[in-house]
Amino acid sequence: MSLDLQHYPTLALAQTPEKLRQLPQEKLRLLADELREYLLNSVSQTSGHFASGLGTVELTVALHYIYHTPFDRLIWDVGHQAYPHKILTGRAEQMSTIRQKDGLHPFPWPPESDYDTFAVGHSSTSISAALGMAVAAEKEGQNRKVVAVIGDGAMTAGMAFEALNHAGDIKKDMVVVLNDNEMSISENVGALNSHLARLLTGNLFNSIRDGGKKLLSNVPPIKEFASRAEEHIKGMVVPGTIFEELGFNYIGPIDGHDVNGVVDTLRNMRKFEGPQLLHVVTKKGKGYPSAEKDPIKFHAVPKFNPADNALPKSKPSSPTFSTIFGQWLCDMAAQDPKLMAVTPAMREGSGMVAFSQQYPEQYFDVAIAEQHAVTFAAGLARDGLNPVVAIYSTFLQRAYDQLIHDVALQDLPVLFAIDRAGIVGADGPTHQGAFDIAFLRCIPNMIIMTPADENECRQMLYTGHKLQKPAAVRYPRGAGMGIEPETSMTAMALGKSRVCHQATNDAGKKIAILNFGTLLPYALEAAKAANATVIDMRFVKPLDDEAVVQAAHAHDVLVTLEDGCIAGGAGSAVNECLQQQGILKPLRMLGLPDSFILQGTQEEMYKEHGLDAAGISAVIDSLKG
Repeated sequence: MSLDLQHYPTLALAQTPEKLRQLPQEKLRLLADELREYLLNSVSQTSGHFASGLGTVELTVALHYIYHTPFDRLIWDVGHQAYPHKILTGRAEQMSTIRQKDGLHPFPWPPESDYDTFAVGHSSTSISAALGMAVAAEKEGQNRKVVAVIGDGAMTAGMAFEALNHAGDIKKDMVVVLNDNEMSISENVGALNSHLARLLTGNLFNSIRDGGKKLLSNVPPIKEFASRAEEHIKGMVVPGTIFEELGFNYIGPIDGHDVNGVVDTLRNMRKFEGPQLLHVVTKKGKGYPSAEKDPIKFHAVPKFNPADNALPKSKPSSPTFSTIFGQWLCDMAAQDPKLMAVTPAMREGSGMVAFSQQYPEQYFDVAIAEQHAVTFAAGLARDGLNPVVAIYSTFLQRAYDQLIHDVALQDLPVLFAIDRAGIVGADGPTHQGAFDIAFLRCIPNMIIMTPADENECRQMLYTGHKLQKPAAVRYPRGAGMGIEPETSMTAMALGKSRVCHQATNDAGKKIAILNFGTLLPYALEAAKAANATVIDMRFVKPLDDEAVVQAAHAHDVLVTLEDGCIAGGAGSAVNECLQQQGILKPLRMLGLPDSFILQGTQEEMYKEHGLDAAGISAVIDSLKG
């Protein structure tokens, strides 16, 4: 249900940036207040990303007020913070549909709006994209401005520095707004963050008001970045030094919640040429006390009542696969002091909070730096430690070369616990883990496991940890079948499947479903209704060739089922096996099509792509006909 804009009179006058720019500047503070209230009331009814948007309300207003969007290009990094942007760009009344099937995309999405100038969802892409647009703008010669907004969390990724280095070198006109809120999804970590976040524990804004335009204190000199003699003498570095040495004109830090101050600064910056960096200090969750107090908890929220100043207590449910992984990690560390857990800033999402507290010396959060995470783990493994890399499926894509070059090529014992595999749901195409089976399967030395339930997940993690080879266990977001995992841990036979349901003899065509992963309940439901065999294949690589051959000989038709792309996936592995054995057998592959999967619940997407029980049954019926 859409909110009535009549209750937000100033916002009603600014439903598009063109109308926003007609407001007198003295109205902008009131607009920001109404926009923040609208955001609160909207997200509390729909669920979605929340705290990031609260922190960028004033910045969003100021950017659209000064820059002539969409002619001027505005690129939001990641896009968690882009809800206010969507509200101000003609989509306020559609916010009730965000992250839902056929509704608003969860992140900036060019097919949705001309104001969404670049598709985002993963971190640290904005500066590179903005630089490309800045070069294009120069060629165009129409005085088009380009602005990238990136958070201090995303600035930890190497790609951001690659872009800064290039931009400073070629000196094109562009603005990078560094939104410094001392947060990514979790607390920021790393030396760069310490540089950006000052290592101060006092009030953020007091340090600014008091003239403290220094990001850190009591820090040894960083001589390679310190070009001024007095900085050498003082033994400290002003915040802009690193950016100035990279070729940017540094401005700030300024209070990101002073909308008039941000407007005035941006207006002046329009006159500058070359690469500019504006350092804006904000507070994640600004304006909603509970979110300010706990921005991690309020980063992404379910539906809630704002008056409660708290999120609803979740109903008891089966443990998620992330929880299963987190418990296994703790249990395994109790047995193996050489276990080292690595995560690229996904502690909460990957179920690693307890481990980080119980085994801090074996826990490494490397910040948003997926490439480094993988090669760091390779270094650990090379000298005798047993690393486990907890990473989301789509984030592993960003470290593909490192996976091949640094882990698999050297046959190093790194275990990848791949969360958010398959259909993820509301976060849409940037987060759907559709490709991991396909891109892992072609890499020599890799072991790929697809647990069907919680116990298989636990035992496969143990199996992979003990293999002393590159191994991956991929599992989806959310809960499984509700099976209580065994507390004991037993290594599984490598590359061996199990028959879950055996078809009885009948007069019709005999069909076998070869299932890879957590779609097993759907397969069993369809198979029992249609008298088909179901085999839980467990391993994509090495594939249980013997089971495939036996199934081919004993059945008339084979059906493969996977929560991943068909192209190059587990079904392709079965097809290759049949070809190598010279077996000609009808084979139907069920999985995700050769297209990007938009937002919607897991259940909705399974239904749409024929991966639920009804869809599988329909395929079986067609094959029997």
